[in-house]
This record gives sequence, structure tokens and C-alpha cells, in this order.
Amino acid sequence: MTVMQTLVVNEYGAYVSKHSARLRVMKDKELVEEAPLVYLQQVLLGRGASVSSDAILACAERGIAVHVVSNSGRVQATLYAAGLGGTVLTRRAQLLAFTDARGLALAKAFARGKIANQTALLKYLAKARKESDPPLYKELRLRAGEVRDHLAELDGLRRVTADDARAALLSIEGRAAQKYWDALKLVIPPAMNWPGRRGRGARDPVNAALNYGYAILQREVERALVLAGLDPFAGFIHADRPGKPSLTLDLMEEFRQVVVDRAVLALIGLGVPLARTEEGWLTDETRRAIAQRVLERLENGTERYEKKRQPLRVILQTQARHIATFVRKERDTYEPFVAGW
Repeated sequence: MTVMQTLVVNEYGAYVSKHSARLRVMKDKELVEEAPLVYLQQVLLGRGASVSSDAILACAERGIAVHVVSNSGRVQATLYAAGLGGTVLTRRAQLLAFTDARGLALAKAFARGKIANQTALLKYLAKARKESDPPLYKELRLRAGEVRDHLAELDGLRRVTADDARAALLSIEGRAAQKYWDALKLVIPPAMNWPGRRGRGARDPVNAALNYGYAILQREVERALVLAGLDPFAGFIHADRPGKPSLTLDLMEEFRQVVVDRAVLALIGLGVPLARTEEGWLTDETRRAIAQRVLERLENGTERYEKKRQPLRVILQTQARHIATFVRKERDTYEPFVAGW
């Protein structure tokens, strides 16, 4: 049996209330959905949805995060139980790590994980086409090797702190990413008129789907970091800026490809329409399909990790805990998660 761990409420005018040991979603006096509190980990509320104070308190008591998201999936507000922010020793260690070799090691590891997983996904896509399209198989393998070559630049990077290395790391990441996205153009149907990777605010269906998927992943990563006692806003690669969850964005780099990119490519491959409204936003149905696919990848997608196959959600939480033990000097090294192919 699949249990619901994330409740997604996209419908404008929907109302979330507590009913017994469940959250109940109503719209126009009709029941839309119910979710047992015992299994829930987070609630995603779209614009125009509302929630009762009793439902908020029930979530706080159980450590369930409540996120308010925009039409593009960007989180605009988050409610956590107050006690989750009380891990002072870990956060002190995290801030101090930024000034020494620990911060640099983490920054390089996040970048290494991102590039290695971009390489792995291209190899995975190539493998699926080895028999059906040999020329494309060879081209994707070639492109994967070109992305992987940037790992050597990381190995040769000599700096003292993460701050010193930021410009060089972003340059390496950016050049690898450009080759990765150029390679993905080969597998996205030309009829979709994909212009290449665009970030926040993109209205074309592929980028809008990716951005919405990343927003869902961001909430999962943030929750994992908070549960590990870390500050999601104090990162090592991404620059500090008010309101920017830098560490969340850092750890996300290890999981974007295996969770979101694969999910969106699977939807495209299955012919699921990425429908949009007249204003260019993804429709409620499309966002729900993307959310469901991304969350299924986290729940049911497994990878070999620490000598056994484990769900991606477990791997994500374990990686967050490894960051915490590394900054507290209870772990000698931090190794990024790298998916198989």
C-alpha cells in the first residue's frame, strides 16, 4: 500500500481542515481528499487555498511542514514546529565550517555529485536507446563523457575556503551544465520547441515543468536539513543572500537529475501533456501530475547506497545527516550521492 506523505492542494478555493486524525480538503462543500496525519511529512498549499488554525497546530505537533507555493512552485512561506530550530551545536559548527577546509570539501562534493549525476543520467538515457537508435546512443555516450571530464577540474581545484573557491566552482558547474542541457535536447521531442534550459519565470512547458519539480524537491531537501539540525540558509556554494536557502540549493545539486529530471523526462516520454493556462502557467492537473511523479521517485525510486538499495527519500535524509556529522567533526569525509545508470 502506498501511503501519502505529501498533501498537495492546488485547487483555488480549496480549504484544509483537521477532522479527527486526518487533514480534510474541501471545495465548494464537497470532499476533495483526505490524508491521515500519521503518515504526512509536508503539505503544499497553492495560491488561493486556505487552511484552518487547527490543521496548522496538528501539523506543528507532528513536525509536518506547511508550505505556501506560487503558481510556478516557488515557496513563499513555510510553517515549521518551533522546536525544530533548536539544534544550536550543529548550527554553530555549520557556520564555522564555512571558514575552513570543511566548507571547501562540502562545496566540492556538492559540485562533484551534480556533475557525476548529470553524467549518469545521460548514460541511462543512452542505454535505453542502444538497440533502438544506435547513433543517438553513441552521441549521448559521447556527451556524457564530455560532462564527466569536468570532474578533473574539480580535483585540481586548490583553494582554502568555500568562499575562495566559489567563482571557480560555479564556472566548472556552469560549463558542465551547458553540455548536459545541450545533450538533453537530443531526447526532447522537437515538437515541444524547447529553447534550452531557462530558470525562474520560464513559461515554455518543459522548463515550467522542471522548475515546478525543482520547487517540490527543494521543500524535501529543506525538510531533511532541518531534521538534521542544519540551517537551510547557510550554504557553501550558493552565495548568501536574504531569503535564499543556500544550503538547500547546495544539497539539491546531488538530487536534481535522479529525482526531477528523470521524472519530467518520463512524463514527456509517456506523452503526458504539459498543459498550460492562457497566462502561460501550468494547469492544476499538470502540476498535480508533476508533483505525483516527483514524489513517486522519492518514495519508490531506489538506488544502491551504503551497500544496499534504499529509497531516494531515505538517501536524501541520510546525506543531510552526513553533512551535520561532518561539520561537527564526527565524520572524516563527506561523499556526495551518485546514482547508478
